[in-house]
Amino acid sequence: MSSGEAFDGAEDIRRAWLGGLAPDPPLTVSQWADRHRILSSRAASEAGRYRTARTPFMRAIMDALSPRDPAQKVIFAKSAQVGATEAGNNWIGFCMHAAPGPFLAVQPTVDLAKRLSQQRIDPLIEDSPTLRELVSPNHARDSGNTVLAKRFPGGQLILAGANSAVGLRSMPARWVFLDEVDAYPGDLDGEGDPVALAEARTNSFGHRSKVFMASTPTIAGMSRIEREYEASDRRRYFVPCPHCLEPQWLQFERLRWEAGRPGTAVYVCEHCEAPIQERHKTWMMDEENGAEWRPTAEREQIERAREARVVGFHISGLYSPLGWLSWEDIARSWEEAQGNDAALKTVRNTILGETWQERGEAPDWQRLYERREGWRLGMVPEGALVLTAGADVQRNRIEIDIWGWGRGMQSWLVDHIVLDGDPARQELWDDLTGLLSETWPLASGERMALARLAIDTGDGATTDAVYAWCRAMGRGQVIAIKGVGGFNRSMPVDGPTYVETTEAGRKIRRGVQLWKVAGAVFKSETYRWLRLNAPTDEEIAEGADWPAGFVHIPQGTTAEWHKQLTAEQLMTLKTRTGGQKLEWQQMRERNEALDCRVYARAAAWLMGVDRWDEARWQDMEAQLNTGLDEAPPAGRPNRLRQQTRKRSSDWMGPRQRGKWF
Repeated sequence: MSSGEAFDGAEDIRRAWLGGLAPDPPLTVSQWADRHRILSSRAASEAGRYRTARTPFMRAIMDALSPRDPAQKVIFAKSAQVGATEAGNNWIGFCMHAAPGPFLAVQPTVDLAKRLSQQRIDPLIEDSPTLRELVSPNHARDSGNTVLAKRFPGGQLILAGANSAVGLRSMPARWVFLDEVDAYPGDLDGEGDPVALAEARTNSFGHRSKVFMASTPTIAGMSRIEREYEASDRRRYFVPCPHCLEPQWLQFERLRWEAGRPGTAVYVCEHCEAPIQERHKTWMMDEENGAEWRPTAEREQIERAREARVVGFHISGLYSPLGWLSWEDIARSWEEAQGNDAALKTVRNTILGETWQERGEAPDWQRLYERREGWRLGMVPEGALVLTAGADVQRNRIEIDIWGWGRGMQSWLVDHIVLDGDPARQELWDDLTGLLSETWPLASGERMALARLAIDTGDGATTDAVYAWCRAMGRGQVIAIKGVGGFNRSMPVDGPTYVETTEAGRKIRRGVQLWKVAGAVFKSETYRWLRLNAPTDEEIAEGADWPAGFVHIPQGTTAEWHKQLTAEQLMTLKTRTGGQKLEWQQMRERNEALDCRVYARAAAWLMGVDRWDEARWQDMEAQLNTGLDEAPPAGRPNRLRQQTRKRSSDWMGPRQRGKWF
């Protein structure tokens, strides 16, 4: 080695050592973004140079993420589409360029982390010259640039999913960005809260670490971001009235408009009661005119938050810049959501940035029983275009409910079947196998087959038998599921994972593909839909549609079945640490009808029925019209069984089905 080469190597070491001793830069994240960030047309609706002035309320949030700011945890509870993810991306770019170190960015799932990398992080690097010089192209050999890892001088960005314990244990991290934390699973593979796992990565950096936690709130009492915000100093963005100049933070209750005319929406000042037109919003949010963040918590709470070095911010869609979400849009969304709990929840969460108070009381089973509709159990009524089933395994039987799904997520109970027998005996599973090839008649004379059956694997004496049957059936028509706690509405069905051993610990040659189902989500959804009012005969005659999500129940269902469907109630319980949690509690002895509904709904969700467009629904109708012999509906084989079966459940009533179709 030449002396020149030796000197260059020593100089490199010297520069790296001095760089590690250098203080953090005085530059703030917002200043860096205004100087260096270029928004790509691939990732932003407004391409070009980033301007913090476009969303001035984001300046203080980004600057709290700067190394010189004393805050160690920055909490941001917000509505959708206010720039939170872009602020996090600005922080990533700033750290790559000005404060390098190990950076962990967590999305709700690994798939979303990959999407963030490809749709946001890659354009962030490619379109900002200062970052393009630091990160090698991902196609270069040994570049250190992959979908989930970006290496740069002095550090590395790791992108992970909150559903992967491996990703959250990957490395120590000085900087941690936790995006949409309310969509994270409650417990990760038995290892605990994914937020706690991610935050533990910062321990070795002490007071030099920083965590940014952002999310749209979800359900009151279950929302992580609500809990974190309440433990902060609870800052709100105060803006001056253009008439009296008095400061206030914008509240939905003061947005007023004439009924049926959302275009008349104005904001009424809480001080002078003067109407404020939306065109004043840009002036109001300008910091030079007095707009600022102020803590709103009680003094003792503010002191506790300061000692813990936690700051919290909350913003709603009322602050959305001109050209984005307008006050008229908010008023229209609110009017359209009236009478629909699901739509109201969406408005509360995504537009107002507030939690939704879940209605946990069970619908009145007698009202549901009295409104049963005219078709008979065992028929597929008009409107149902795909069938899924939920199977609940008991110690002496298997109960199955068949549900039909149609446009707008309307659903119809098509059949209820009880298979008596011991799950330890093969005969019972042979009967369940036979059910997979059966079909159900439509009024037109066509027949419909079962698309998917979801069966609960449980965690008891029947689990091994369920696993064995699911392995024998393969991974097409049968879905093995396991219920988990929590209200992860963005991912109510997560997975798959693979079960490689039996409950007794015996190794299995081919593991079962297992999906985790947040039953609380589908129970809340079912109860919300059961509370919908049916249109009157006069409204139907005038062409009125059934409400989206309406649950249709036929004649032939008994009072006992309705009681089982409404057997649980959402309760607020205290935790061991003194906090609160929401949990579904069984109020009656039996709840098989509700469980079967949840499993069938999970099967429909995995099929993507929620996301089917009109073209797909028309395709399903076309399949039915071709006739079963030409094209089996939903792709199921037409293997007919010549067998007589009788319902074995007294509470559903004996019904001779004759030959299976």
